Order: sequence, then C-alpha cells, then structure tokens
Amino acid sequence: MSKLLKTRELANQLSETIQSRVEAWKQKGIQPAIATILVQGDPASEYYAKAKEKLARKLGVKFHLMVFPADIAERHLLEVIETLNEDVHIHGIMLELPVPKHIRASRLADAVSPIKDVDGISPANKLACMTGEKGLYPATPQSCIRILQHYGYPISGKHVVLIGRGETVGRPLMQMLLRENATLTVCHSHTQRLEEHIAQADILITAAGRKGLVTAQMVHPELVIIDAGINENDEGGIAGDVDPAAAEAVEAMTPVPGGVGTLTTVMLFDNVLKAVQLQHGEGGAAE
Repeated sequence: MSKLLKTRELANQLSETIQSRVEAWKQKGIQPAIATILVQGDPASEYYAKAKEKLARKLGVKFHLMVFPADIAERHLLEVIETLNEDVHIHGIMLELPVPKHIRASRLADAVSPIKDVDGISPANKLACMTGEKGLYPATPQSCIRILQHYGYPISGKHVVLIGRGETVGRPLMQMLLRENATLTVCHSHTQRLEEHIAQADILITAAGRKGLVTAQMVHPELVIIDAGINENDEGGIAGDVDPAAAEAVEAMTPVPGGVGTLTTVMLFDNVLKAVQLQHGEGGAAE
C-alpha cells in the first residue's frame, strides 16, 4: 500500500498560523477582509464560495460575498472591481470562475489591483510568478509544492513531469518548479506516448482536468503523484486526473478529495494576509 498524502493536518496547521496572524493585524487596528465576486449560473462556484465564507469566519477574516445575476453587464462588474480596488478596508478580491459567456474573465482579471489579487490572475502577478519577483502567486500551484515539502520529497534535481499547461495551475506551476530546480517535462493534450514520459518521472503532477487520464498501468513504484485535477465523477462527487487504483502502484499519492484542494482553500487566505502585508507593511500603517 502506498502512502496517501492527505493534507488535512497540514491545512489545520496553516489555519492556526493564519488565525494568529489575523489576530496580530487586528491588534494593529487592521481587520483582514476579502470580497468575492460571484456571478450566478454555476452551482459549483456557488458551493465553493460558500465554503470559503465558512473558512473565513473560522480564520477571523471578514468575508464579503457579492452575488450578481447571470445577465449582469461586464461594465458593471468592472465598476464593482474598481470600487473594491479603492476600498482600503478590502485587502483581497477574488473572482469565482467561470463567468457567463458574455463576460470576459480576462478583462475582469486585468482590472483587479495586483496587491489585492489573491488568486494571482492579474497580468502583474503572472509576470511576478514567472520572474520570481514579489507578488501574489496562485494558490493551487503553491499547494502542490507545499505538499511535497511537507512530506519530505525534495524537488531540486528531480525529474518532474507536469501534465497540464492551463493559465491558473499549469503555467504558473512550471515557473515555480523551475525555481525549485526541478528538471521539468511539460505534457499536454497533444503529447504522444504519455506513459513513456511518466516512466521517466520521479514526481508526477497532474492539472489537466481529465478524469482517469493517468491509469494504474502508466505508473511505477518509485513515483510520487500530486493530483491537482478536479473533475466530476459519475456519483456527482469529485475525482482527480489519476485513477485511484494507481495509488496501489506508486510510492505516494495525494487523494481526491482530501489532497491538493483541501490545502488550496487555506492557501487562498494565506494570500489574503500576504496582500495585507503588501498594502500595510510591517508597521500596520497604510503606505
């Protein structure tokens, strides 16, 4: 039986640290706060927004859930974002995706102030992630690396195969892994003979959004798998990109659920506190 890399304990440890840091900011007269913009129409987004609201209460972060009808004009959302950018009492702005087709998600992301962009989707933060400069990096890629570090699996010098090159996980994770000195192979929907690449990997990270993409026959006993895929299964729950049966054939693997996603939600609030730091500095006074 391989080792299951569950993240509940790690998420709880990080939550306790965040709670302490939130209290420290409150002692300075600053209440960490986040605003989440939710356009109705996607039940999963509504579920995740509510889950974040529940966690925010636990952590002591003020949470503003702003719900808009599915037919809202893009122009109006841009005005909302601009107002939030200027509000000194709001430290983080989060966009629940997807949005309806008449709204350009990229236009909304471009409008969010980089120092409040806790999802790490603004152009400035994408560039910071690429160069390693100070900024707010996406939470899921951070979680993937944090799990490996927590369980003592070194990245430096290891051959990491990353499946997925999407804007929110794959691309930023490429840059982070390279800065960790990984030897990196990036696979995607056009990659041929995927199993041959996996055979050469020390670490496999999947973020493709395709259930069952990696089967038990494609892995090997020395492999460590971080499954960042989120897909709906036949029972209405969630499944990763890797067949759960593969867990019996590798050294270690994150479960889905209970793995990357569990930690990612907490990492978002770690980003909120990084945003507070960017906006107020060590002394607590607005810059």
